Amino acid sequence: MKCARGSAVIEPELETIIYGADRTTGIVAVEYGADGVTVYRRTAQGVVAEQREFRPWLVADQQRELPNAEWTPLAGGGYAFLAEFARWPEMQTAMELLSADGIEHFAYSDPVRQYLLRSGTTLLKGMVPADLNRLQLDIETTSLSPQAEWARIILVAFGDRSGAETIEGDEREMLRRLAQVIRERDPDVIEGHNIFGFDLPYLAARAGALAVTLDWGRDGSPLRFGRRRRAAMGGRTRPFVPAHVRGRHIVDTLLAVQRFDAQAAEMESYGLKEVSQQLGIAEPGRIVVNQVDIAGEYARDPERVREYARQDVLETGSLAEHVMDTDFYLTQMVPDSYQNVAVSGTGEKINSLLVREYLRRGAALPKPQPAKSFPGGYVEVRRVGVISPVVKVDVESLYPSIMLTEGIAPRADTLGIFLPMLKELTARRFQAKARARAETGPEGIRWEGIQSSFKVLINSFYGYLGSGFLFNDFEAAERVTRRGQQLIREIADRIERTGGEVIEIDTDGVYFRPPEAVGDEQAELSYVEELGAALPKGIRLAHDGRYRAMVSLKQKNYACIGYDGRKVLRGAALRSRADEPFGREFLLEAVELMLAGDLARLSERYRELSEAILRGAIPIGKLARKERVTEKTFSSPGKKRSAAVVGETAVGDFMTVYQRSNGSLARVENYVNDEDRAYYADKLYKFALRLADAVGADFDRLFPPPSLARARQESAGQRSLGIE
Repeated sequence: MKCARGSAVIEPELETIIYGADRTTGIVAVEYGADGVTVYRRTAQGVVAEQREFRPWLVADQQRELPNAEWTPLAGGGYAFLAEFARWPEMQTAMELLSADGIEHFAYSDPVRQYLLRSGTTLLKGMVPADLNRLQLDIETTSLSPQAEWARIILVAFGDRSGAETIEGDEREMLRRLAQVIRERDPDVIEGHNIFGFDLPYLAARAGALAVTLDWGRDGSPLRFGRRRRAAMGGRTRPFVPAHVRGRHIVDTLLAVQRFDAQAAEMESYGLKEVSQQLGIAEPGRIVVNQVDIAGEYARDPERVREYARQDVLETGSLAEHVMDTDFYLTQMVPDSYQNVAVSGTGEKINSLLVREYLRRGAALPKPQPAKSFPGGYVEVRRVGVISPVVKVDVESLYPSIMLTEGIAPRADTLGIFLPMLKELTARRFQAKARARAETGPEGIRWEGIQSSFKVLINSFYGYLGSGFLFNDFEAAERVTRRGQQLIREIADRIERTGGEVIEIDTDGVYFRPPEAVGDEQAELSYVEELGAALPKGIRLAHDGRYRAMVSLKQKNYACIGYDGRKVLRGAALRSRADEPFGREFLLEAVELMLAGDLARLSERYRELSEAILRGAIPIGKLARKERVTEKTFSSPGKKRSAAVVGETAVGDFMTVYQRSNGSLARVENYVNDEDRAYYADKLYKFALRLADAVGADFDRLFPPPSLARARQESAGQRSLGIE
């Protein structure tokens, strides 16, 4: 395998580039200390701790006299000098001195990450997820805030593969017993749903108030909290405050499931009970207890609350098994802790692989290019309305394929490892996908997790080019994008030249109505194969779905129904978590009726619902909406109404609110038949407006604005009183 720059990259080197040079297996954690690092390794005899040497490091674009620094020149330009130190504080002092002198430098701020990167070590090598010793944790409390006067932990629930248990009684003794359980069960990973946002801060606050130490570390050290950071979730991030236990990892399944759903966006809620239902992992006979009344319910029926909490930890364990495999296998490649891999962005993962290999070879690190704008993917809607039948084609890994077929790599990659790494990951993913299809049971699940981890990295190579990382290249990113636009347009134009009708183009996929002669699935497959045959070698077109009908509303907003009756909904116009339940339900029913071609019934349902809202016949639970409390709730002028009703709800948690007839907001638990009916009737009309383009010219007749409904209602009321 040859590269445009650098020497040939051979198979053993590719293994090292992807997995690191150190082949040690069974490492479950690495922690930094004054005498180096402690490596925790799981063996047949249990977890053993090994001491290893660690020399903190930084790279700079010039040398300077620094206390206790050992300088090594690196080949190439940019950050061409490596400084190593005996102790971490010496490296930190060096960074301050370099900054004061205006000398550009680069280093990772986490000593564990520095060690893993320079040593070529990665965690979890040679392991499968079932090898991890995991413990799930949940608490039930008298208040949502640990600062409340009546704050108290009612019980602690914990679980592992042996089942779930609760700890109850004196609060101080509960905390001590929990620490004992963690030490005895010795988990590699502690899991919880919103554990960073609620459980750990609450436990720490109560422990502080009761003078109890949460000494959960493998070395007996206490739980500690880090600085606020952001968890990457596709194109978004979410703030959280991490917590750390030495020798163990903490995984928040609330953050994990949001990452898991980032692209599909199929989940209506990320609450544990709702997610468990959607994924089919809910515990049999699931108990639901109102959080506001936990203390009262515990006083009335303690066993019911115990079982509720036990079910929480069991579902948390099942959820972690469902959503964490990709991060597990990424940790075998990426020089970082499992806990950090689970929240860090994919571009940074690529960056660390490149930095690791460049330093291993004694090569200088480049300085990142300044930001530059470039075009995005090609998106176009050519048809709106109800369309049938519909086929979707997709260019498999469009941008990575363009990079490989056309040799597009960052100019800063002087060793020529960027494209060979991408090619090798792609080949390994195809092999893993084939194994996942061929295997069943645990082996099939294992290979699915492996292929998913490769996919995450592969799909990050293009985004890496256009971001602020060391090896970025905005001109290369633009070349990839423009070529992608050209290819997807060519596919769409070819569809229309051969008698199809293009509905929507979105970056690497096309929805279309096939030519009349293409009448069944086999004919569709043959047609897609013909379309793909005209593409350049290395660019693969796949049949990615067939649907009985599609409702196309606007760009990236549509609904499809398969021949098996399964529906696919995309876009905030049809399914936004910010929408009130009555609106979401109306839109879902609207899609059903539009797909069935029954606009008359849809119009009738709209009028019925509008009138029901105006006469107060809709339950408040359908009108109220969930709203997340964030820092902006208290700082944004537009959020003043929300800030007024936050109460004890912590930042990051949800409250359910509705609009009163006086225009203010109230929490749903304080409802007193005072909803703003005119507001909600107007809101229904706004929901209907989302369908306007697809409905067409008849929209105004079929969906009259609520002012007309109110006028009809008032007129009917006057007639009943004999008023003309």
